[in-house]
Amino acid sequence: MAFPSDDKKPMINGQKNTQQELWRFDKRIDSEPDNCAKIIETLLVQLESFGWSNRDSFGIHMAMEEAILNAIRHGNQCDPEKQVHVKIEICHERFYSQVTDQGAGFRLCDVPDPTLEENLDNTCGRGVMLIKNFVDQVQYNEAGNSVELVKTRSK
Repeated sequence: MAFPSDDKKPMINGQKNTQQELWRFDKRIDSEPDNCAKIIETLLVQLESFGWSNRDSFGIHMAMEEAILNAIRHGNQCDPEKQVHVKIEICHERFYSQVTDQGAGFRLCDVPDPTLEENLDNTCGRGVMLIKNFVDQVQYNEAGNSVELVKTRSK
């Protein structure tokens, strides 16, 4: 899943942002849950600068928080020797991210459906469901230790 190019200028408060057409973030973070908040804060500032709606920003916030925290807690087991690689690209029309951990991965088919009656009290699977509901595309790699997210700006 590659980030599509967009030749439109981002909008800020109804005016074109002539300073940048695409914002990129590419960083490896230690497997410490507090590091997630720092990335989310930066992400939200960038979404606002590109004129994304509060609704879209909220959804991206929720999906990214889940993806990063899942990578830290479940993928890397909060192991201080392991890192999470976070890539983000934002333009006027699209958001793209890839979150990769150094864990063993998982099989999506093994994650229980949290909406089934027998799983309602089980916390497993809720994060994956949230991610799927807040972005347009979700794709895991074959190993299950990397996820790509795409959200197209709402009209």
